[in-house]
Amino acid sequence: MPEPRRVEILVLNQIAAAGLKRFPPERYAVAKEAEAPDVILVRSQDMHGMRFAPNLKAVGRAGAGVNNIPVADLSKLGVPVFNAPGANANAVKELVLAGMLIAARNLGPALEFVGALEAGADFEARIENGKKAFAGFELPGHTLGVIGLGRVGSLVAGAAIRLGMNVLGYDPEITVDAAWSLPSKVRRAASVDEVLAHGHFVTLHVPLVAATRHLIGARNLGKLRAGAVLLNFSRDGVVEDEAVIGALGERRLRCYVTDFPSPRLLRQPGVVALPHLGASTREAEENCAVMVADQVREYLENGTMRNAVNFPDASLERESPYRLAISNANVPDMLARISHAMGRRGINIRNMLNKSKANMAYTLVDVDSPVPEEALAELRSIDGVLAVRYLRA
Repeated sequence: MPEPRRVEILVLNQIAAAGLKRFPPERYAVAKEAEAPDVILVRSQDMHGMRFAPNLKAVGRAGAGVNNIPVADLSKLGVPVFNAPGANANAVKELVLAGMLIAARNLGPALEFVGALEAGADFEARIENGKKAFAGFELPGHTLGVIGLGRVGSLVAGAAIRLGMNVLGYDPEITVDAAWSLPSKVRRAASVDEVLAHGHFVTLHVPLVAATRHLIGARNLGKLRAGAVLLNFSRDGVVEDEAVIGALGERRLRCYVTDFPSPRLLRQPGVVALPHLGASTREAEENCAVMVADQVREYLENGTMRNAVNFPDASLERESPYRLAISNANVPDMLARISHAMGRRGINIRNMLNKSKANMAYTLVDVDSPVPEEALAELRSIDGVLAVRYLRA
């Protein structure tokens, strides 16, 4: 009897070895090139325009943002896109704190000043004379405005409070879990404009979607408290670069610290641009890789859906070695049609779970007997069913 085919995993970027080791080689084949992979693991590579083989089962993003992945196209194929929310949160939090200190203590210009010095007899005197231009201020007592109170935003808020800062937060989409983890000392703002008006520092932690593109731009930068510091470790596109340059020129904005350089921002006075360092720590890369690898493997082996951006979370304790995992459109009567198709084939359902998220739904079904290929074909033919996987324990 031939050995079962190993699941082929295509790795598009450098994924931490700690994550790839979660796939046992006797069952999985990890490769940097593959024509028709079962799984794709990615960090930052742009997947828009890629063609996907019919056997593609999952995409895993070793990080939080999925702007580089055509999520809508994959949803139509019934393919979940997993990410790793919170796995790099501490790394981003630490960089935000560093950004505040860089701005408050004028560290960018100070480093440039020292780097340009030439040795000479008056070296110490030039340092003493020059340092006067870089006098800054301390963080305690100042107000930090946090826009977006997910995992990163909550960590930043807590760290700022421990540094003696006042924290004003705004997030109209805050989840129950995020609300529970939010420090009680965070004051609630009613709008972005309120945060801009009161924050000595304003930090952004929102995804890039249609509603957040240029969330901070020409229409509201005039609301800024004069001399404020704006920090963007969220996403490129959340801040309008041209408007920021204008606010810096008017001295309304003291400093713009961003992890997303652009040609327009280069060598602009008051801009501190970092080269996408948010998640660039050994710990964050390993955390993201391990988290997404575990989620993908659980999905492949047991159908468990956890942290898929386009499907609902779904987990069902196995009650049978025969399990069906069905991705389908969230439309009326779908469960009845699935149940009817199996009943007509004499397949008894032992347990079933159905979850929905927006226009997508996901169904796990444990049955008492093996499922013949004809039954699988019939299920796949149901209008609205996107993908059917047969998982034998």
